[in-house]
Amino acid sequence: MKRIAMLSFAVLSAGFMTFAIAAPKPASQATTGGQVDFAGFNNLSQEVYAYRQNRLVNFAQFQAMAREPNTIILDARSAAAYAQGHIAGAINLSLTDFTAPALAASIKNPNTRILIYCNNNFENNAPPVVLKSVQLALNIQTFINLYGYGYKNVYELGDVVNFNDPKVRWVRGS
Repeated sequence: MKRIAMLSFAVLSAGFMTFAIAAPKPASQATTGGQVDFAGFNNLSQEVYAYRQNRLVNFAQFQAMAREPNTIILDARSAAAYAQGHIAGAINLSLTDFTAPALAASIKNPNTRILIYCNNNFENNAPPVVLKSVQLALNIQTFINLYGYGYKNVYELGDVVNFNDPKVRWVRGS
């Protein structure tokens, strides 16, 4: 029993030591040379949180908006997922490729209305739209990134639809 208690104490002590060693450094001690700003991201996320509430549209609104001038549907999933299937008329720029120059090349005018959707907008939960964790849905990161790069005329599909529904106009790839 004494041996188990000592072993437990040693494991617990090691855990506290690991926590102390791995504890985050204050911003003034950041080691990334200013290339990563989590606090800035958090502030931007809070700003977008309030803004996004009035930018969620139902499927009928999404479709109507998509037919209007100066509007694009942006699919920010991977190029491979986009190639397997997407909403008709959508352009693809993977979230991992978002940079100021890449966005400017894909979306010429920052005032263009941008409609976004992601895997979690589809009830199918089948390739190429396998569900993600709700709090990690691609719409969230896409919205934050577009807004952060100055593209604020963003609307997000707020409904869940079935890509087999002909009204969705799902384009199947190979």
